[in-house]
Order: sequence, then structure tokens, then C-alpha cells
Amino acid sequence: MPEPESEAGAPAALRREGRRLLRAAARRFRALLALLAAATVVRVAAMLATPVMLGRAIDAVRSGHGLGAAIAGLAFVLLTAALADAAEELLGTYCGSRITAWLRHRLVGRVLELGVPGRRRFPAGDVLSRLTESAGGPAAFPALLLSGAAALATTAGAVVALALIDWTLALVFALGVPPAVLALRMFVAKAGAPFADYQRHQAEIGTRLLDARQGARTIRASGTTAREVRRILRPLPLLGAAGRLTWDAQGQVGWRLSLLAPLLQITVVGAAGFRLAAGDVTAGELVAAASYTAMAVGAAALFDTFVALLNCEVGAGRVAEVLDAVPAVRPPERPVPLPDGPGALRLRGVTVRVGGRTVLDRLDLAVPPNTAVAVVGTSGSGKSVLVAAIARLVDPDEGRVELDGVDVADVALPELRRAVAYAFERPALLGATVHDMIAYARPGAARAEVRRAARTAAADGFVRALPAGYDTPLAEAPMSGGELQRLGLARAALADARLLVLDDATSSLDTATEMRVTRALREVLAGRTSLVVARRPATAARADLVAWLDAGRIRALAPHAELWADPRYRAVFAAEPGEPGDPVPAAAAPGPAA
Repeated sequence: MPEPESEAGAPAALRREGRRLLRAAARRFRALLALLAAATVVRVAAMLATPVMLGRAIDAVRSGHGLGAAIAGLAFVLLTAALADAAEELLGTYCGSRITAWLRHRLVGRVLELGVPGRRRFPAGDVLSRLTESAGGPAAFPALLLSGAAALATTAGAVVALALIDWTLALVFALGVPPAVLALRMFVAKAGAPFADYQRHQAEIGTRLLDARQGARTIRASGTTAREVRRILRPLPLLGAAGRLTWDAQGQVGWRLSLLAPLLQITVVGAAGFRLAAGDVTAGELVAAASYTAMAVGAAALFDTFVALLNCEVGAGRVAEVLDAVPAVRPPERPVPLPDGPGALRLRGVTVRVGGRTVLDRLDLAVPPNTAVAVVGTSGSGKSVLVAAIARLVDPDEGRVELDGVDVADVALPELRRAVAYAFERPALLGATVHDMIAYARPGAARAEVRRAARTAAADGFVRALPAGYDTPLAEAPMSGGELQRLGLARAALADARLLVLDDATSSLDTATEMRVTRALREVLAGRTSLVVARRPATAARADLVAWLDAGRIRALAPHAELWADPRYRAVFAAEPGEPGDPVPAAAAPGPAA
């Protein structure tokens, strides 16, 4: 059995995944890369031709023959090099932006596919770091790769040119190549882990900062700002240590290369001077040799290219970590269509484990069609997990969920999501305007349909009071928690699904508003099935049946009035947090549903 990869090997694995992703990007944009490579080849060829043409011009001045042709040739290669350099810059920028957009689109799509389990593995700050810095770094990859290849080609061409002028010059230069290669290999070996650690610690600080931003009111009210700042910046010493290790690796190689390059240049030019004195090379060839030597030692700049490419590899590897994560919910290979039906729901032996804890334990539940069922249980009993399993927001570890006799795992996800509509405790502000938010699941809905759904959720009045009514931008629409929940209910009502799930979607409503919303929803719920996660006795009392969840199983499925006689059932609501002023005894009293 293979050994698990050590922490020392983790950065190497990250770089391998990064190289794989970068190769995939190169294949996807190969046409652009081919154009960029062509521009690079032209530039390198023009650069290599420049010392030759310069040498000819110098010799033509000395001899007085062919001066015009020599100057014209020099001007041509200089102009060609300038145009190729401009084209290379433009194509490199465009190709890099296309790669960044491709990576970010894939990354966002995969994050959304991973859902709630992915949110636990990749927190918001970490995802933001990967989306901005990690996905943006590989934009420089095409230009860097071709720049490095061009530098190597220029160096190789310059050494060949030196050999053509005088073979001893090429031999002198070749003596300096092994130390340079050794220094670069040493840098790559030392800097890989610090580069990965640096980006990881940056992401950790970003995650803590976002968490603090979301809880800013609590932090200010508690007077714990200084403590929170210390918590956010706790990874800073590790970030600094990783940065210093990176700079140390760069410094150790940089000073060696900075000494090696001029030493080589002086040595080769000195050898060329001896050959000139011996009459083996001309003055023009001496100038050309000096130019080619300067080109060849320019390969020392490859060090900066190596640093940038290593950063690209690590960034792409961090993106690949998310792209390679397997979504907890996978679409069926051979989808089965949902038959027309009234929304009969059945859970058979459903077991769900979260973080090693069994939340639902072989749970069985049969919900008759056209029935309103309140799901009741103490905090942490798995109410939200139960309703999330209905439309595969989470998949059970064991058992199956059936809608109108079909296992939901066999239904295409878009069709299943159209059949089941959700309203959550904290609805997401999705869309540009209030209209867009309500019509998010049905973007083609007419204004009249949107208003009708808002009236159902008792939201039409406060929406029309906004500065631009339904066209008010969400950023300019201050709303209380209850108003936001009513918009979420309107969005669910507009979806026109056969099964409606309200996951604590009325917890921020006062009792009077909740009763108004419930009455209005009765029209929407007529002829369809609904499940309501209930924290208030009044909410449970208005349902046809109550599913009492206890220890991961359904303890009872009965009307609220029957269950209220059991003190253990009443204790469930006593343990649940409610709105201030909730008239628990009166609302809980058995009687007709409101």
C-alpha cells in the first residue's frame, strides 16, 4: 500500500497539478499560442541577426564598400525586431487574459457544484484568494514560457554565432553554463514549498477577515475588536517566514548569477581581444562577438522567469485543487424523467453523516401528496439536513428519497430543482434589482407574476415603497430580516413547483405577519405538497401534520393537536429560540389551523 504523501511532498504535488492545468490551458488556446510563438521566433531571429548586420556596417565603414546595403539591412532587422516585440506583447496580454477568464469561470462553476460540503473544505476567503491571485497568476504563463524559450534560443544562437566567429570564444562561454544550471536547480528545489506556504497563509488571513466582516456588529457590540485583529493576523508570522524563505532562496541564487554573468562577458570579450591581436578576427567580428556575448549572458535573466513560472505553477495548482474536488452531488448518468404527480414524498432508510456524526439515522418518512407537513425537532436534530436531502442539496450516505415514486438520485438535477422550490432562513440577494431577486428561478416571469408572488408573501407593500419599486437595485434597498425573508418566500412561490420547502423561512417574521403570509400561501400551496421547518408552536399548529424529528429518526407523524399532549413534544419548542414576545402557550393551544 503506498505511503501517504508527506508534507514535504505536498508542494511538489501542487506544482505537478499546476503544470497539468497549464498544459490543458495551452491546448485550449493553442491557436493564440502559435501566433505568440511565431512573433517570438521572428523577434529572436531579428535579434540574432542584429550583431551580424552591425558588424557588416562597421566593416563597410572601414572598407568604404557596400555601406548603403549594410545600413539598410541593419535598419530592416531593427524594425522587424521592434514590430515583433510589439506583437508579442499584445498577443501575450490577450492570451493571458483568456486563460485567466477560463480558469475563473471553471473555478466559480466548480465551487457552486461543490455546494455546502465544498464550503466546509474551501472557506470563502480561501476561494476568493484562489479566484483572484491564484487564477490571475497563470495569465503571465504564455509570455513567460515563450520568453524563457526565447532566452534559451537566443543564448544557443549566440553561442553558435560565437563558434562561427571563433570556436575558442564559444568554448570559454560554455565553461560558465554548468554553474548557472546548478544554481537554478537549487532555487527551484528550495523555493517550491515557501511559494505554496505563502499563498496558503494569505488565503487563511483572507478567510479570517471575511468571517470578521460578517460578524462586525457582534465584534463591535462585544468590544473585542483588538482581540479579533490579533486573531485575523495570527498567520502573519508564518506568512512572513514563508516570504523570508522565498527571498533567501532568490538571494542565494541571484548573487551567484549576478557575479557569473559579467565574469563570463569579460572573459569572452577578453579572449576575443587576444584573437583580434593575433589577427584571427576582424574589428567588426570583435564587436559582433561582444554583442553575442551580451545576448548569451542575458540568459541570467531566466532566473526571474523561473521565479515567475514557479509562482504560476503554484497558483495553477491551487486552482486545480478545487477543480479536482469531487462534488458531493453528482448528476445521474441516465436520467429518469419525473412523472406528472401531486408531490408524494417518501424517505426510506435515509442516513446522513456530517463530519463523522450521524445526523439522520435510517430515517423513514412518508408525506402524502397535497399535505402541509411541519418538521419539528430540537436544535441540531437535523431538520435542515432532512429537507436538503429532498432536492439533493445533500445526498444521503444510505437510503433513498422518492418523489412521486421516482428516486430523486435518478432525476436530472435541473428537472429536480424545478420540481422542488426552497425558501431559506437567510435568502441570498441574487440579481440586480428586487424584481430580479424574486424572478431568479424564472428570469422570464412578467411583472404581474412577480407582483402576485410578492403579494402572496406580504411583500408587495414594502417593495412598492422603495425608491424605484421593483426596479430598485438591491444595493439601494435596505431591508430588515423579515422583509428579506418575505422576498425569499415570494421567490419560492413564483417557482410554481410541485413541492415547496420552507427551511425556517419565517423565523424573522413577527407572529401577525407570519399568519398573514401563511393565509396567503394557502392559495399557492393548494394542490401541492409542502414541508416547513418549524421553530414556533403556532407554525406547527397551522400544518396538516407534524414530523417530530428526534435522535435522527421520525419519532411521530401526527397533527400538532395530538402531539401537544406529550410534554416531551412541548419541550422541543421550549428549547428552540423564538422571537421576543412569541405567545407560546396561546399559539400552541390545540385548535383549528389559522
